Amino acid sequence: MKPLSFGTLALRLQLALRAWPLPVACGAAFLAIAAALAWTLHANAGLEAERDALLAARAARQAASASAAHAAPSAPAAPVPQPLPSIDNLDAFYAALGPRRYAEQQVRTLFALAAKNGLMLSQGEYKTGYDRNARVGTYQVNLPVKGGYGAIWQFAMGALREIPFASLDDISFRRDGIQDPTVEARLRLTLYLKDVPGAAP
Repeated sequence: MKPLSFGTLALRLQLALRAWPLPVACGAAFLAIAAALAWTLHANAGLEAERDALLAARAARQAASASAAHAAPSAPAAPVPQPLPSIDNLDAFYAALGPRRYAEQQVRTLFALAAKNGLMLSQGEYKTGYDRNARVGTYQVNLPVKGGYGAIWQFAMGALREIPFASLDDISFRRDGIQDPTVEARLRLTLYLKDVPGAAP
């Protein structure tokens, strides 16, 4: 018996639909549902196999970590040695310090900056210090100033630009009244100085 071609099957299906439309339509729907169910079962079987493989891998990892936890603790890793500061950096640090013998000249620079920003600068307080270990001298300057709030900040930032070896340690403000444009401020700066110009320990 010769197998039927696709065209012959299509023709027979068309004739069957015309002769018995309801039973053939129900049969076709049943076949479609059966095909969808078979595909779903096949897909679920693949997902279950993948899930089983993942569960087996996780169980193997847990078993390996449990056996490692019961093993004798290994010696702690040796600490990584920190590199010592290079001589170049140390030289650069001492080169950035200001010369001790010109500290009073820096005070004159501060007074000139205050005048440039329109501030009234009263006589300040000055205190010297020295760190024997670092061989770094300090010159602490407390300056009471009066003027506009913005001008005082411009003065402070200008001082740090003009004297790169200075630090602004503290600044405080006081105003007599809310509408008073004049602010009283006190700035504390420290100048970091070396013993001899160009000398490093």
